[in-house]
Amino acid sequence: MSSPVIDVDYEQPTAKAGAVCDTRHAWARVPAEPSPDQRVALKERIRRLLRERNAVMVSHFYVHPDLQDLAEETGGIVSDSLEMARFGRDHAATTLVVSGVRFMGETSKILSPEKRVLMPDLDANCSLDLGCPVDEFSAFCDEHPDRTVVVYANTSAAVKARADWLVTSSCALDVVSALHAQGRKILWGPDRHLGDYIQRQTGADMVSWNGACIVHDEFKALELELLIKEHPSAKVLVHPESPADVIALAHAVGSTSAILNAAQRMDAKEFIVATDTGMLHKLRTLNPGKTFIEAPTAGNGGTCKSCAHCPWMAMNGLAELANALETGAGEIHVDPTLGLRARLPIDRMLAFTAGLKNGQAPGSLVAGIGAA
Repeated sequence: MSSPVIDVDYEQPTAKAGAVCDTRHAWARVPAEPSPDQRVALKERIRRLLRERNAVMVSHFYVHPDLQDLAEETGGIVSDSLEMARFGRDHAATTLVVSGVRFMGETSKILSPEKRVLMPDLDANCSLDLGCPVDEFSAFCDEHPDRTVVVYANTSAAVKARADWLVTSSCALDVVSALHAQGRKILWGPDRHLGDYIQRQTGADMVSWNGACIVHDEFKALELELLIKEHPSAKVLVHPESPADVIALAHAVGSTSAILNAAQRMDAKEFIVATDTGMLHKLRTLNPGKTFIEAPTAGNGGTCKSCAHCPWMAMNGLAELANALETGAGEIHVDPTLGLRARLPIDRMLAFTAGLKNGQAPGSLVAGIGAA
């Protein structure tokens, strides 16, 4: 059972020949690339500002390689949203600079309300977040009061505040499996592909919100099959936000961290990767002897292939980050009362994953926790 589809619109400039991909979901508002001299100057300016502001960078795998590399060079982190949340909470810096999309900045602020949280561009959003308005989602929850509400990290602070559990793609299976073992019925939101994948894997009784990531939703099994024929020895790595027929072709399915681990663990020399192309930078950096090929996003009649890059992740740039540090632009604010409520499901997730890491039984980590 699913909720009604909510279409997500965002500004798209008129396509110019050779300038932008002529598919609606593939467009990205990319900041101008700095020249080599500008890049050096911007990085040095950011390093200085990070020291002066007692700040640390927290970057997602999908943002520009410059922002990934600079985060690690300055003592920050490049990671998935779960590790971003942990790192920002535990770091001693008083300012967090989050390069990613808005829900990541909000999550950092919820976990660290005493810290200043900046983003290069506050308009960097997420289709899953935009496609799950809190009023409509709350009404959907009210229709199923007997269900435990589990929401994906890609949601607003207000939606998190309505949830019992927060999950990322790296822990969603474990959390839902544990809840299912306790006899809980699940209300899932917002990504329908990830929800369907979890339901198939766990057998849990689930109803789902009908959302999708505009990047992963565009991967096509037909085109992927053709690419596999061209590279028969390649292993296929797929993010579970992808459609079921794409997932069915994978040798490994998982979060960004799981994809990284699979690429390092497998002995193949070629990999086809079905997730945001921002991921390829870290994959290639960690695996210099291996080849990584972008999975195609266009169908048989498409005019563009392999345009799998989030239009909002692409809005993060060095100049925008430097300006945020210099002026305070792009500061994230979360209502304190809302933040306290939204923190409950986040803390449950972090305690659950920490307990698993320490060898605790999953059932003991969800026992006694029902619907809020």
